[in-house]
Order: sequence, then C-alpha cells, then structure tokens
Amino acid sequence: MNAQVQIKKIKEGFVGQKMIVIPPEIHNQIAKNPLINNLYLTAIGFYPYANHHDRRRNTGCSQYILLYCIEGQGTITVQGKKHILNPNHFFIIPRNTPHHYHSSSTDPWSIYWIHFEGENSDRLYSRHTDGAAPSTHSLPYDEHRIELFNQIFNIIENSFDQRSLELANINLLQFLSSLIYHKETFLSFYEVDCVNKSIKFMKDNLDLNFTLQDFASEQNLSVSHYSDLFKKKTGFSPIQYFNQMKIHQACQYLYFTDMSIKEICNTLGFKDPYYFSRLFKKLMEIAPAQYRNNHKKRT
Repeated sequence: MNAQVQIKKIKEGFVGQKMIVIPPEIHNQIAKNPLINNLYLTAIGFYPYANHHDRRRNTGCSQYILLYCIEGQGTITVQGKKHILNPNHFFIIPRNTPHHYHSSSTDPWSIYWIHFEGENSDRLYSRHTDGAAPSTHSLPYDEHRIELFNQIFNIIENSFDQRSLELANINLLQFLSSLIYHKETFLSFYEVDCVNKSIKFMKDNLDLNFTLQDFASEQNLSVSHYSDLFKKKTGFSPIQYFNQMKIHQACQYLYFTDMSIKEICNTLGFKDPYYFSRLFKKLMEIAPAQYRNNHKKRT
C-alpha cells in the first residue's frame, strides 16, 4: 500500500471496524471530475458491535449520512424526533440538519455508513423521501448489497487513482439505489405483502361488495397479476377468499347472536338471502338455519 493511501485510514476504536475518509486534495479531484462529481462519497465505514458509538452534530453535516443497520439497535434523533434503527433498516440523515445518533447500550448496532454529496445527492434524497419527513425504512437482507459495499470500500482502500475513484463512485449509485429503490428492487417480496394487505382490506370491509377489479386497483396492480399473486399465496381466487371470510363471519353471527338470517345477510352485504343460503350451504355443506340449530351456543 502506498503512502498516499495510508493517510486516509482513521481509527474509531471498534474491534473489526473499517473506515476511510477521503483527503481534501482527493476530494477536490473528484469535485472536478464530470463523470462522478454529481454523486460521490466523502467517507465510508463499517462499525461492528459498536458499543458506545455516539455522534452529535449540533449544526448538522454538509453531506448526507446513510446509516444501514444489520445487527443490534440504535437511536437516531433528527428534527427533534427519535427513530429506532433495527436490523435490516436504514436511515438517511439530510444534510445541514442537526442530529444525534447512538448505539444501544444493551444491544449495540453493527452499521454500514456512508457520507455522500454532489448535485444528484439532493435529487436522490428527494426520490427517497418523496416529500415526507425523514424516517427509517425496512428492507430484505441482500448479500449482494453487502458485497457491493465491500467492493466500493476495497477499491478506494487500494488506490485513489482516477479510474478507481470513478469505479467506486459509479458503484455508489448502485449501492444507494438498492436501498432507496428497494421496493422496486425486491418487487416479488413486496407484492406478496400486497396479498396480506388485501386480506386485511377484505376483513375490514366484510359489509361491502367488491369486484376483482376493485381488489386489484386497491393494491395498484393489474387484475391478472393481482389474481396470480393471490392464488399463489392463498390457493384461492380473491373473490372465493372474500366469500369464505363472509361465510365464516356468518357462522359467528349464527353461533353467538340471535340475529335473523336476513339481518346477517344485510350485515355482510348480501342483497339476496337465497344467494347467501346457497353460498353458505356450498361452503359449509349445511344450510344456515340447520347450522344454527346444530351449533347454537347454549347458556
């Protein structure tokens, strides 16, 4: 390793840590390079089990600060609001904003962190928040993301030559994108979650009637894609599943209340009692009145 590279290594006191701060003269070179001066890192590091890690900047930092936790826990306070950073969560502290962050005293965090700036950093941060206040974001763990971080670190650890700096900062955009665009990156993960959200929506609206298009639109998906996801996860079509939920609720009313079958129909959004009875018998293999006679709770 040459002497130029040695000056950039700084010790923080955490076992297994690694940290690089770009020296001012190298920083100036990057700022003049049109290939990467729109987005580039000024410091990068990894702090494993960072017990007693504590940073307070009363006037903020001129760069954005990314904190990505993979183990343990910590607290970040920005604009007077506290945020808990758990494993597989990240937070980007906006530039020029007073902040305070620290590791948990009982379960110290392990964090990857990067300071970054450049004209496109403002645009990227705007994409990240979409006008909302700073907050933590959860995402699936991705080994490739860690490999990419280590690649960025290793490139600039070995050399500050122009091509190395260009490659490291080109990869920086990919790394940040894997966090900021995590929903688009892990589309299948979040689409499965859409099924859970849809089931909750059904449960909260058993008194109403919906079409397949209604359910798909509520999750911002096409009918065909939504139907495929739902069937793959539950084994049923959305309408079948919704009707089953209605009939199971009808069983509760028949068992625990004295509501008439007509009242149950109205409560569950069935306009036709005969259709309700046919559907109930199809799913339960017994008519509603017989179900009540056989299973009515006796006190």
